[in-house]
Amino acid sequence: MDVVASPGRILTDNVATVCLLLFCLFFSAPVFAQTTLRLGVYENTPKIFLDDAGQVSGIFGELVTEIAERENWLIESVACQWNDCLRMLESGEIDLMPDVAYTSSRAQLFDFHQNAVLLSWSQLYERDGLGLSSLLDLNGRSVAVLEGSVQQIYLMEMAENFDLVIEWVWVDSLEAAFAAVISGQADAAVANQFYGDMMAFQHELARTPIMFQPTRLHFAVPTGRHAELLAVIDRYITSWQADEQSPYFRILRRWSINPDAQGIPVVAWWLIGALSFALILLALFSVLLRIKVAEKTRSLVASESRLNTILNSVDAYIYIKDYRLRYQYANRKVCDLFGVTPDEIVGKTDADFFSQQTCALLEQNDMRVVRHGERVANEEASTLVRNQKTYDFLSVKLPLRNPDGSIYALCGISTDISEHKQIRDQLHQLAFFDSLTGLPNRRLVLDRLDHALANRNQTGYEGALLFLDVDDFKVVNDTLGHDTGDYLLQLLARRLERGLLSTDTAGRLGADEFVLIIEDLALDADDSLVRVRDMAEILRQQLSLPFDLNGTDYVCAVSIGIAMFSDADNGDVEALLKAADLALDAAKTGGSSSVCFFNPEMQVEVTRRTRIEAALRKALLGDNLSLHLQPQVDSAGNVISMEALLRWHDPEMGQVAPSDFIPVAETCGLIVPVGKWVLDRACRMLAEWQSDSVMSALTLAVNISPRQFHHADFVDHILNSLKNNGVDGRRLELEVTEGLLIEDVEVTVAKMDRLREHGIRFSLDDFGTGYASLGYLKRLPLSQLKIDQSFVRDLLLDPNDEAIVRTILALGKSLDLRVLAEGVETRALADRLREMGCEYFQGYLFSRPQAEAYWREHPPVQLTGHELPQDASPK
Repeated sequence: MDVVASPGRILTDNVATVCLLLFCLFFSAPVFAQTTLRLGVYENTPKIFLDDAGQVSGIFGELVTEIAERENWLIESVACQWNDCLRMLESGEIDLMPDVAYTSSRAQLFDFHQNAVLLSWSQLYERDGLGLSSLLDLNGRSVAVLEGSVQQIYLMEMAENFDLVIEWVWVDSLEAAFAAVISGQADAAVANQFYGDMMAFQHELARTPIMFQPTRLHFAVPTGRHAELLAVIDRYITSWQADEQSPYFRILRRWSINPDAQGIPVVAWWLIGALSFALILLALFSVLLRIKVAEKTRSLVASESRLNTILNSVDAYIYIKDYRLRYQYANRKVCDLFGVTPDEIVGKTDADFFSQQTCALLEQNDMRVVRHGERVANEEASTLVRNQKTYDFLSVKLPLRNPDGSIYALCGISTDISEHKQIRDQLHQLAFFDSLTGLPNRRLVLDRLDHALANRNQTGYEGALLFLDVDDFKVVNDTLGHDTGDYLLQLLARRLERGLLSTDTAGRLGADEFVLIIEDLALDADDSLVRVRDMAEILRQQLSLPFDLNGTDYVCAVSIGIAMFSDADNGDVEALLKAADLALDAAKTGGSSSVCFFNPEMQVEVTRRTRIEAALRKALLGDNLSLHLQPQVDSAGNVISMEALLRWHDPEMGQVAPSDFIPVAETCGLIVPVGKWVLDRACRMLAEWQSDSVMSALTLAVNISPRQFHHADFVDHILNSLKNNGVDGRRLELEVTEGLLIEDVEVTVAKMDRLREHGIRFSLDDFGTGYASLGYLKRLPLSQLKIDQSFVRDLLLDPNDEAIVRTILALGKSLDLRVLAEGVETRALADRLREMGCEYFQGYLFSRPQAEAYWREHPPVQLTGHELPQDASPK
C-alpha cells in the first residue's frame, strides 16, 4: 500500500537527519583531527612552570591551554632546563617553546609569531645592604646569571666595555640564581621582572634600580616548521589583547603580584641601638688611628725620598700633571731640560716651556688621558722656547685615579728618541730612495705602483705609468765626464718633481731611466688619455729646455713611453711595467724626443682627438661652424619651436659628427667658447627672424653643457648677447641636461632664476638618463621635460620603455611641465604617444635638422608627417 507523507512530516524527518549528521561530525572530529603539541616547559614562575599535578601553568601556560581548548590541541608538556629547552626546540624534539625573548640571533634558529605576548625587562636583585645602584657598582661583585640567556650576553658585553671585574655564577635555572644569592654564593641575581619581583618578595631580597634590556616575549617554533601554529597563536593574541574582558587580561590579572606594604621590623630598633654603640667604639678607634697615621707619615716621607732617588737616576723624563695640566712633579731630567728647580716647576704649564704648536699637540694628548682615561703612547715633536731646539720624544701617559675611580692627574714618561729617529730615517732613505737623485728607487716605486693599482680598483679612476729615457745619455758621460752626467741626472730629477701632485710619484729605476706614476686622472677613459697626453707633452717640453752643466748649456731629448693602469690585467704590476717598457721602446724607435702609448688603438685615438681639437680651434676662428634647425610640433602638427643643432664641416675631414667633436670639446675645454659661438649665432638668428611673419612667432632652443653653464660669465654673456641683438628673452629656450644637477644646486637655481627674470625658459633634455630626482625638479624653474629618444625608439616593442614614458608624462603633469618626446620617427610612434597623453613631438617623422636657408624657403607652419619632403625623410 502506498503511503503519502505529509509535507510537515517530511520537513521533520529532514531536520532530524541533519541534526544526526552534525552530532556525528561534532563528536567524531576530535577523534580524527586532534593535534598533539610537545610544549617545552622550564621553571620561570609566574610566566611558565609545571604545577604540583604536572600540568603546565603560569601566564604562558594558561594562554596556550586556552588556545588548545579552542583549537582541539593536545598539550604534551616536556620539562627541561632553559638551555636544554632551546636545544630541543632547535632539533625539533619539542614543537613549541613559550617565554622566548626575540633576538636577531635567535631569529636565525627559530620562528616567532608577530605580536609579543608580554613585554619584559631584566633587573638585578641583591641581598639587603649592598646598595647597588648602577652597573659600575658590580665591579668586584659576584652575580648569578642564567647560562645561555640574553642577560648573560648583555652583561658580559657591558663588563668588557666598562672594564669591570665581575665574578660570574652560572646557573641553569632562575630558581638556582636566587638560591645562590640567598645562600651567599652570589651578591646579586639577574632575572626578568615577573619572576624577580615574586622571588624578591618571597625571600626578602632587594630590587635594585639596575634595569636593562627591554624584551618582547613570544612563543617560538623550530625554523621553517609549524607556520600555521604561529598564525593561530598570533590570531588569538591579537584578538585578546584588544579586549580587556578576554582570557588574556583575565590571566594577567590572576598572576599579578601586589604585596602588601610591610612595616618596620622590630629588629630594626635593635640595629639602631647597635649602631649607637658602634659610634662609641669608632671614636676610640679614631684616636688609635691618629697614632697609626703619624707612624705611616714618617714611613711615607722616607719612602718618597727613596723614590725620588730612583726617579732622578732613570734615563727618562718623568712628570705628573693635575687635571688642569699644571705640573705637580718632575724628576731631575725634566728640570734640567727646562732649566728650572723642582719647586719652580710646580704649578706651571707647558706654555711656560714649549712653543705654541707644541703646546697644542701636548694638550690634545693630555686631554685624552685626564678627560677620557685613555692610555696614550705617541711620538711628540717638542720645540723648547729657551733654545728653539726640537726634541723627538716617545711619551707614554697614564691616568692617575682616586679610590672612587675618578681621574685627578696624569703621569707621563718620555724618552728622547731624536738620535734613534735620525738613524731610522737614514736607514729608510738608503732602503727606499736613490742615493744620487733622492727619488724613490725601484723598490719603493714598485710598492707605490702596487698601491696605485689597488686604489684604481677601488675608486675607478684611471691612472698612468710613464717611463722616461734620456736619449744619447752615454754621450754626456763620454764627453763631459761621469760627474757631469750625475749632475745632469740630479737636475732632471728636480724638473720631474716640479708640478707633481701629492698622489703622484717620480722615481729612478737606474742609469738614465726615470718613471712617473700618475694617479686619479679621470673616471672616463677618453678624458684620462687626453690628460696624460697633455702632461707628457708639457713634461717633454720642460725637459727639452737647456740644462746649465757647469757653464755649458746642454739640451737633451727624452723619449716617453706611457701605459695606462687599465693595460694591466687584474692589477698586475709586472705586466704594467712591461707595457710601459714596450711603449718606451716604441717611442725610441719613433725618433728622438717622442711620446708613445702602449696600446696601438689608444695611440690612434689620441692622434685622432688631437687632430679634431686642432681643427676645431681653427673652425672657431673661421667659418666652418653652422646651426641647423629641427622643428618641435604640437599634437596638431603646428610648429611651436625650433631646436638649434651645431654642425661642423672641416675642409680636410669633411662633415664631422657632433658625437665626435663635442666630447673632444668637453675634454679640452673648448666647449665654453663653442657654446658662446652657438649662443651668439642663435641670438643673431632670432634678430633676423623678427622681420619674418612665420619665424618671428617661434622660440629657439639651444643646448647648454654643464661646464658652459657653470662658467663664471655664463649669465652675463647671454644677457649681453640678447641686448646687443635686440632680442626678447622669451623667444630663447635653454636645454640643459640632468648632469647639471650633480653640482651645487643652490648656485644652479640662482643662475636659472636670474635668466628666468628676463623671460628665458628652461627645458630638461634627455630626461630619464641622468641624475635628476623629484626633489631637484621641484626646485628648478623648468618649463619642459624632453623624453630621451632611447625610451621613445622601442616604445612599441619594450613594455619597460612604455612604463618609463608613462611615468615621465605623469610626472610632467603633476609638476605642471610641458613634456616633449624626442626621436619620433614613425606615425605609429606618434599615434601611440598621443594615446598616452603626449602633446609635443620632435623627430624625423616631422623633419630632420635642416639649414636655416631651407626653412626660409619652406616656412615651418604645420608638419603633420603626412607628406614629408624627400630630404626630410629619415636615413
